Amino acid sequence: MQNASEASSEFAKKKTILQQRRYLPVFAVRQELLNVIRENNVVIIIGETGSGKTTQLTQYLHEDGYSRYGMIGCTQPRRVAAMSVAKRVSDEMGTHLGDEVGYAIRFEDCTSEKTVIKYMTDGILLRESLREADLDNYSAIIMDEAHERSLSTDVLFGLLRDVVARRQDLKLIVTSATMDATKFSTFFGNVPTYTIPGRTFPVDVMFSKNPVEDYVDSAVKQALQVHLQPTEGDILIFMPGQEDIEVTCEVLAERLGEIDNAPQLSVLPIYSQLPSDLQAKIFQRSAEGLRKCVVATNIAETSLTVDGIMYVVDSGYCKLKVYNPRIGMDALQIYPISQANANQRSGRAGRTGPGQCFRLYTERQYKDELLVTTVPEIQRTNLANTVLLLKSLGVQDLLQFHFMDPPPQDNILNSLYQLWILGALDHTGSLTPLGRQMAEFPLDPPQCKMLIVAHQMGCTADILIIVSMLSVPSIFYRPKGREEEADGVREKFQVPESDHLTYLNVYNQWKSNNYSASWCNEHFIHIKAMRKVREVRQQLKDILEQQKIEVISCGTDWDIIRKCICSGKKLLFSQVLL
Repeated sequence: MQNASEASSEFAKKKTILQQRRYLPVFAVRQELLNVIRENNVVIIIGETGSGKTTQLTQYLHEDGYSRYGMIGCTQPRRVAAMSVAKRVSDEMGTHLGDEVGYAIRFEDCTSEKTVIKYMTDGILLRESLREADLDNYSAIIMDEAHERSLSTDVLFGLLRDVVARRQDLKLIVTSATMDATKFSTFFGNVPTYTIPGRTFPVDVMFSKNPVEDYVDSAVKQALQVHLQPTEGDILIFMPGQEDIEVTCEVLAERLGEIDNAPQLSVLPIYSQLPSDLQAKIFQRSAEGLRKCVVATNIAETSLTVDGIMYVVDSGYCKLKVYNPRIGMDALQIYPISQANANQRSGRAGRTGPGQCFRLYTERQYKDELLVTTVPEIQRTNLANTVLLLKSLGVQDLLQFHFMDPPPQDNILNSLYQLWILGALDHTGSLTPLGRQMAEFPLDPPQCKMLIVAHQMGCTADILIIVSMLSVPSIFYRPKGREEEADGVREKFQVPESDHLTYLNVYNQWKSNNYSASWCNEHFIHIKAMRKVREVRQQLKDILEQQKIEVISCGTDWDIIRKCICSGKKLLFSQVLL
């Protein structure tokens, strides 16, 4: 899969877009693939990352005439991928992003009436099914990266299985980067599978001799060892999350600076909460002779392909969202990756030539301690949002819903209990008028409840700002070398005992300074994050107005706001009391 900005490989620099398209493995089987799709309503396509399936399949379907009967939709499990792939495809088709090719992610819709190819997160398509159960606007839907088994993808599997049965004119294509697609085929009624021939180069995989205690330190040492050798090729380091990535980037830069006459190294982070302009840097061309080192989360396993990577350093860990039923909340926790993840990671080194993968764990750990595949998200996370959505779609018996891998019964019952506590369900498990209102908002149920209660308490405008601020990445930043100064400025906004009111205070002060960018810079606040807050606020305001809810402020009566916030935390309080 190529991406938004031109990749760094020599091939991408020298060849035209048309030549790059024809070089992709999927091009060699284009006609054969279209024939299989014409003859079957559902097809499972197996193609490794970089085969071209994500960028080319939508275009092939468009060129074959499917867009005359409806949009061609392609779901992605991550926002970054939906945005970058849409940009790449619009470039390949010679159109402006948002015209014939667009994307939609939560709180951002870059499509128009002209759009015929639409990339979106799986959650967006799930919410669209609320308004149009049969998804009549689409002639074909591609569920990309299905092997990742995100929560929304698993729910879509169940819904789309029924939609395809009702709509004989709809084409459903499920793509996977792993060879084990039998499960997908069986789920949809033993539908055919098609494998796109690969074009990978051999990767020399090396395990650690002993278990590693500090994977950040070990990764830095390994990356520097590679960099100081007179070899070509970029480096990709896999880390669990943002904090480890930032530390790794800092330590790499520091240690490189301590080495006399060390060649320059461009160290670039990539994680989902990173602003999009900074994310794009990993796809930009490096200066001649400058090696690039990308430090990434598992987003770089399959969702994004960075050309030029010849060395992979695998920490062996990732962050997973896991539900704690005792407190009724999800938590991001660090876990060992699966064998499937490890294989995907090592494969990143063999995209443009022979590569090497350095695993910071032993071969025994790989064989004996790593699960074969990661536990699907639906079996380990809070399902309250999913249950609310399915109830809104008229699914009464959740235990009988067509899940590919049914979630634990306790998780479903806990989610029903949460929604009952919030007032979204009645004692029979049916949706209440409040629950139907809550389902309209693309927010977690507690935040939906806060917004609706805010109407009754006369502080809608204030809660609207708070939930909008909670919907974007961190607004504060701490530049290296100025951490104390940034912390001191941040303290000026602090409202004792309430982060929510601190956010409200920040927004109101920004507003009183005419939404100034220079004001944000002076106060170590991300201007792009704040602009995003304004966009989110406007979208939520539109939903409130559709529901005839007046947007008013309670001024400085922050006790009312605190009471409103508590209405959304009612569940947590009830479980703590238990």
